[in-house]
Amino acid sequence: MPGTLPECIGDLPNICGSEKTVDETVRAASKERVFPASNGLDFSRISSAAAIALHMHQPLIPAGGPDLRTAATISNLQHMMEHQNVGDNHNAPVFQWCYKRMGEFVPALIHEGKEPRVMLDYSGTLLHGLWKMGLQDVFEALRRITCDPAYFRAVEWLGNAWGHPVAPSTPVQDFRLHVKAWQHHFAAIFGLEALRRVRGFSPAEMALPNHPDVAHEFVRTLRDCGYRWVLVQEHTVEQPDGRSLTFKHVPHRLVCRNSAGETAEIIAVVKTQGSDTKLVAQMQPYYEAKGISRVQLGGKMVPPLVTQIADGENGGVMMNEFPPKYMDVVRESSGSATPLMNVTEYLEQLLALGIREADFPVIQPLFQSRIWQRFESGQGSEKLARVIEELRKEDSRFHVEGGSWTSNISWVRGYDSLLGPMERVSALFYEKVLKPGLPSNDSRYRNALFHLLVSQTSCYRYWGQGIWLDYGQEICRRATEILQSI
Repeated sequence: MPGTLPECIGDLPNICGSEKTVDETVRAASKERVFPASNGLDFSRISSAAAIALHMHQPLIPAGGPDLRTAATISNLQHMMEHQNVGDNHNAPVFQWCYKRMGEFVPALIHEGKEPRVMLDYSGTLLHGLWKMGLQDVFEALRRITCDPAYFRAVEWLGNAWGHPVAPSTPVQDFRLHVKAWQHHFAAIFGLEALRRVRGFSPAEMALPNHPDVAHEFVRTLRDCGYRWVLVQEHTVEQPDGRSLTFKHVPHRLVCRNSAGETAEIIAVVKTQGSDTKLVAQMQPYYEAKGISRVQLGGKMVPPLVTQIADGENGGVMMNEFPPKYMDVVRESSGSATPLMNVTEYLEQLLALGIREADFPVIQPLFQSRIWQRFESGQGSEKLARVIEELRKEDSRFHVEGGSWTSNISWVRGYDSLLGPMERVSALFYEKVLKPGLPSNDSRYRNALFHLLVSQTSCYRYWGQGIWLDYGQEICRRATEILQSI
C-alpha cells in the first residue's frame, strides 16, 4: 500500500522534497526482476505477443473562476464537468470512468482465470487534478491493481514527465525536473514499493529529441532516473545509415551521441505508425501479432512483440468499444500462442534466455545520419550548430525540432508568443531557485516548481490559439510573479 510520503502538501502535489528517498528506491530496484519467471505464460511456447498502453492526460488550467488572472488552477476535466453544455464536454463523466475502469477490468478478468495485460501512462497534471476533484474512487481502483500482489503481473505503469512537456523543446534541466517530479508524485500516491516496478518511460506526445545534444541529455536523464527502456514512435527514429527500421517488433538500442563526444543509450521499444485511438480500442496490435511468428535475435528464435499506445479516453471508439473488445481479446489470448504481455515482462523473458542488450539492433533519432556525415562527434557545439545550419539551408525538410506522434505538428514554429514566456520562466527558475540552491523541501521551491512544470504542458501549444494560448500565458505570468517574489 502507499508508502510514507504524503500525497499532497497543502494544496500542491508532493513533487519534491524527498528526492534522496526516491532516488535510493529507484537505484536499489534497478537490478531487481519485476515479474516472476512463470507469470502465467510459457514464453518458450508462444509465437508472438502484443502490448498495449493507455495514455491518460488532462492539463491544469486557470479556469476556476470568471477572471483569468485570479481564477483557480483546476483540471480541464473539472472545467468540462462544470460546463457540460459546451462542445464535447458532455463526455466528462465518461472520461472520469476511463481513468478508473482498468481497476475494474483487470481484477474481473484475473478472477475468471484469464491473463489480462495493460500498461498505464498517467500524467502528473491528471493525477493532481483528479485528487483536487476529490475522486478517491478512481485512486482506490488504481491502487488496487497497483499495490495488490494479486494483480502485479497484469499491470505495468510507465513513467513520464510530470507536466506533459514536449521533450525536444523543453530546456533539458527542466525536463529532468519533470521526470523526477513524476517519480516523486507517483511514489507519494502509490508507494515507494510501486515505484520500484516502474522501468519504462512514455514521452509526452511521443516526442523524441533529434538534436544530438538534446537527445543525449534526454537519454541520460532517463538512465539517471533508473529507467530501462523508452517507447519511441516508428517514424522518429532511423538506422545508423539513415534507413527506416527493418523490423519493428523487436527491442532496439537507442544510441545518442552529443557534440562533446559522449554517448548515452537505452532500450527502445517501437510504437508502430498510426496515432488513431482505434488501433488500441479495437486491439489491432493483437490481431497484427497473430499474423507473425518467431524471429531471430541474438542467435535465438524469439517471439516478436507488437506494441501500441493510444489515448485511453479520447474518441467514441475508445470510450465505448474498447471495454468489450479488450475483454474479448484477453479471454481469447489467454493461454494462446499470442498472449498479451507488458514490455518489461517481455524484456525480462528475453534476457532470461541469454539475449543481451548488445544483441538489439541500434537506432538513433531521425536525421542524425545526415549530421554524422559532416560532423565528427567531439568537435563541439559551435561546429555542430554550423553543420545543422548548412543542412537546413540545403533541405527545408531537415530539422532538429524532434519528432512526435504526428509529423505535421512542429511544436516550435508559430509558438513564439508562448515559447518566449516559457523560456523566460525557465531562466528565472534557474536564477532564483536552482542557482542559489533553494532547498527542494522549501514551500517556495515547491510552489515555483509546480508553476514551472504546469507552464510547459504541451496542450497550450497543441491547441496553439484562443483561450489555450491565454491559459499558457497566464500560467507563465503567475510563475514569473512567484519567482520574482523569492
